[in-house]
Amino acid sequence: MRTTTVGDVKILLPDLDPDDLDRVTELADGLTEASVEGASWRGVRLEDCRIRSSRITGGDLSESTWEAGSLYGCEVTRTDFSGATLTGITIERCAITGSRFTGTRLTDVRLKDVLFDGCRFDYATFQRVTAAGSVAFTDCTLTHSTWSTCRLPGIALRLCDLAGLELNSCHLDGADLRSSSLRGLKAPLDNLSGVTLAEGQLPDLTQLAVTALGLTVRND
Repeated sequence: MRTTTVGDVKILLPDLDPDDLDRVTELADGLTEASVEGASWRGVRLEDCRIRSSRITGGDLSESTWEAGSLYGCEVTRTDFSGATLTGITIERCAITGSRFTGTRLTDVRLKDVLFDGCRFDYATFQRVTAAGSVAFTDCTLTHSTWSTCRLPGIALRLCDLAGLELNSCHLDGADLRSSSLRGLKAPLDNLSGVTLAEGQLPDLTQLAVTALGLTVRND
């Protein structure tokens, strides 16, 4: 069993043996124990597609639509999901690295034991995304994205750029935001209830509170 720890979050990761994976290029109705490199599935429409114990490298799923199904026990590296729509899928025990989710829409997505490392989520939309287990974002760009009605307690957001991220009716109790930039974050203060911050982030939190409460600060 392979694990990693981000802050206080321990994540189970896929433990794939390259010798056990079959090289494929077609997605068909799903993948099991497959290795895929450089495949272009741009604009593909998937329904109840299940991808298990597979490695996807340099793939193109931009502008795709994926409804229901799951991504389980997979390694996804340098893959483009820009402009994709992911609805009602489960992502579990996956490591997703250096991938692009610019403008991606994630709705009713369930996450469990997922590591997003070095990924771009700029202008992405998270709606009713839930964490059913350990989830971490490390060195990710979340600028100008929107999270609405998400339930992500205890997640880790470390070394992430949150400028312009909008939080609406989100539950992040216990989330670890240490080392992430809060400058430009847009959120009602109750969306940050129970999160963990570092002392150096307090000036940015103060500015967020001043903006959220509409305070006027004057130097007499």
